[in-house]
Amino acid sequence: MNRVAHVAAPPLKPLMIFDGDCGFCALWIKRWRQSAGDAVDYLPFQDPRVAQDFPEIPREAFMTAVHLIETDGTVSTGARAVFGALAHNPAGSRLLRWYESLPPLAKCGEFAYRFIAGHRPLFSCLTRVGWGRQVERPTHLLTRWIFLRGLGAIYLMAFMSLWVQIGPLIGSNGILPAEQFMAGAKNHFDSHGVGLDRFRELPTLCWFGAGDSFLRCLCAAGAALSLLLVAGIAPRLVLILLWMVYLSLSVVGQTFLSFQWDTLLLETGFFAIFFAPHRWLPNLAREPSPSRASLWLLRWLLFRLMFQSGVTKLVYDDPTWLNWTALTFHYETQPLPTWIGWHAHQLPLWFQKLSCGVMYFIEIVLPFLFFAPRRLRFVAAGGTVLLQVLISFTGNYNFFNLLTALLCVPLLDDFALGRFFPRLTLGRQSTGQKPSPNQLGRRLRVWMLRAFAALVVLVTSVQMFANYRVPIRWPKPVAALTTAVAPFRTLNSYGLFRVMTRPRYEIIIEGSRDGSSWQPYEFRWKPGDVKRRPGFVQPHQPRLDWQMWFAALGEARNNPWFVNFCVRLLHGSPEAQSLLQSNPFPEQPPRYIRATLYEYHFTDRAGRRVSGDWWRRERVREYLPPISLRSASE
Repeated sequence: MNRVAHVAAPPLKPLMIFDGDCGFCALWIKRWRQSAGDAVDYLPFQDPRVAQDFPEIPREAFMTAVHLIETDGTVSTGARAVFGALAHNPAGSRLLRWYESLPPLAKCGEFAYRFIAGHRPLFSCLTRVGWGRQVERPTHLLTRWIFLRGLGAIYLMAFMSLWVQIGPLIGSNGILPAEQFMAGAKNHFDSHGVGLDRFRELPTLCWFGAGDSFLRCLCAAGAALSLLLVAGIAPRLVLILLWMVYLSLSVVGQTFLSFQWDTLLLETGFFAIFFAPHRWLPNLAREPSPSRASLWLLRWLLFRLMFQSGVTKLVYDDPTWLNWTALTFHYETQPLPTWIGWHAHQLPLWFQKLSCGVMYFIEIVLPFLFFAPRRLRFVAAGGTVLLQVLISFTGNYNFFNLLTALLCVPLLDDFALGRFFPRLTLGRQSTGQKPSPNQLGRRLRVWMLRAFAALVVLVTSVQMFANYRVPIRWPKPVAALTTAVAPFRTLNSYGLFRVMTRPRYEIIIEGSRDGSSWQPYEFRWKPGDVKRRPGFVQPHQPRLDWQMWFAALGEARNNPWFVNFCVRLLHGSPEAQSLLQSNPFPEQPPRYIRATLYEYHFTDRAGRRVSGDWWRRERVREYLPPISLRSASE
């Protein structure tokens, strides 16, 4: 404990005296002033009042260390002075207790203080690199305001995109009817004597109904709730309902809602519940700051998303990822490329390898900066957003890139965002958590959220190590907890394109009335006609077009939904035909349907100049032999 002197005329409030000519000291005094508030006064030793009021302390001592003068005349210097000043804020009192009760920690603190004080120019430079001029504890009120409204807009895109195709996909006359799915689930649970636990195994509101009207009502409710979130009305309650509705649709959507961005939206929306203000009509000028635990949950989610996406490309032993040539295939083999993807495919090999290296840097290295000081976080956010923009230019990934970019917003703070949204900061006086009359209840909620965050980190770490193929025998309670939360699709592992798909296969569906003359069914967005230019469809996701990409990787017998779709075409189902660009049999449905597998490749520049084709293709094999309604029923 470094108490060096007493003064004869102690101040009325604790007084911290520092070197006013030291830029490093001036920056961090701002942070300490914010932490201790009005409980501590601060004064540079160059002020004439210091020498006049405290002649007992020589000027040379002030030049080597900060001094804290307490109201009883006790003088502390160095690390003890810093911890003593921070202890006047209840949240910082534990640092002083640790200092006084743990001598090894006190020695380490004093050593660190002397080292930093002896190299102040270096640490001043590091401070400006890491924090800039804003070293005060940042606020995230504006951050939360922007994030929640952006999340509401993405929820709206997701619900509207699903609404226009939910009938043909899982309606009563759809490809995978939700009513049949729920009826089968009910029979299964009844036969196994499962009661209310069925709501945990299949967490969906569709237990109360799965007809067309109910499904469309869920989509409409989701869209309406999304607008309420954008408007900032009852955000916490709205987020709970949005999560329940989207989870309900994801469960009954079966294979059509089993994509990683669906689970990413569920996980983001769930964590946003704890990030959102609890008031019915929040006001930016009087909202309390979001808890740090909820902020870190969102950052942890973004870290897992990006880091796993990069690492899994290396641990799954795909040679094209290991030798950095994957992008020479990716642009033409991804599910729904764009015409910009065609041009990207023409770039030379050295550029493709360089692009792959930049991608690895953004996905594997930059995520660690998500937990770094503010300026480094901004760099990581910028790199992540840049990658998402480039991906969205070359491929259609619906709202996935927007959602990933939105998750970068919690990496920012009000100081940074206020420059771009100055009107939103006008009149906002709050700089931190407002005091609550029920301090005990508030602290209990804080610790409960921290405990929940610790469980989230534990479960998602189990998933990450499994995703990395690291065999670890976890304790049974941990494994049981991981299994128990799996049906809710809210704590997930990630890793898109961990194995590069090559070559590109496409299924061409054809119909015929006589069995000899065949006409193709053209989809709206997936490749078919070689002369049709790849287009942009995001943020909408044509889920059947996407699923056709996955079906081409396997066999028809492993994709019963595909056979169901072909049967719907044989029936002339308007719902099935609405998912296609055109119907080659407008008067009456075909008698036969068949499917052929083709290998597709982008044309090169010379070939396109000659033929005008965007694609070239070769027949591979029969995917589905000709079927009729009789053979399908058999």
